Amino acid sequence: MASAAFEEIVEDFEFLDDWEDRYRMVIELGKAMEPLPDALKVPATKVEGCASQVWLHPQIEGGVVQFEGESDAMIVNGLIAVLRKLYNGLPPAEVAAIDARAELGRLGLNDHLSAQRSNGLRAMIERLQGFARASSS
Repeated sequence: MASAAFEEIVEDFEFLDDWEDRYRMVIELGKAMEPLPDALKVPATKVEGCASQVWLHPQIEGGVVQFEGESDAMIVNGLIAVLRKLYNGLPPAEVAAIDARAELGRLGLNDHLSAQRSNGLRAMIERLQGFARASSS
């Protein structure tokens, strides 16, 4: 089950009929994130398989997943923000169990991202869910 923060995004998206408005909202979510400290932009946090530069830094804090991230592309930064809303604050086992493709499909993202962006999003999801699986075992 997705987090309450992600459910809020789903509700907000329901009021936006035009995909361009949804796209802008994703970008705004990314702009609202704190930048990732440069010290965390290292090969270990870089996500391979993305057309743009992407870094994710997941951690377990208080028994739940918390991650921060950044990209050099505005829309990808927004996708990171959406994934943060989907996963942050959930126990690792729940993060690993979420069908991210289905959840993001509720936002219409699957139909409106380029093939390159979809591949990058898939790589980010795989990184985060792999981290969650490793943390819950």
